[in-house]
Amino acid sequence: MQSSPASEQHGTPGPGIEDLQARVDELDDRYKRALADLDNYRKRSERLADSRVADARDRMLRDWLDAVDSVDTALEMTSTDGELEGLKAVRDQMRSILERQGVQGFGATGEAFDPDRHEAIAARESDAVPDRSIVDVVRAGYMAGDRVLRPARVIVSRRPDGES
Repeated sequence: MQSSPASEQHGTPGPGIEDLQARVDELDDRYKRALADLDNYRKRSERLADSRVADARDRMLRDWLDAVDSVDTALEMTSTDGELEGLKAVRDQMRSILERQGVQGFGATGEAFDPDRHEAIAARESDAVPDRSIVDVVRAGYMAGDRVLRPARVIVSRRPDGES
């Protein structure tokens, strides 16, 4: 007797359902992993781009701070007040630009010394402020958000010899 086409369908000439399901599961797993890898790559690329933009912005803001310092120095070196109004206006405009960019100054006499925000350039005995506090600010420090653009250069107090 000859076998009918219907009887051949019920035999096992090709891969079984279990084999096909295992292959589908494997491909589905690979697909999900590829999607996750792509999403991680996208997020990593965004973080890298954001970091590069922030670094470039910080470099530009530090350049502005140098220009503001130069104007401040010029104002301190000149004694005639009437002739300096234009220069003061330029300095105020520069500071306004920095403020709009979220830049804030820090470092004041009496403030506690913080090595993450301040650069101690000298120590001075002082009874006027507590030990390890700022006695004098040589150059103001600036922050943009929570990032230090430039540490403040300060003179820090220390206890006079003999005190503990």
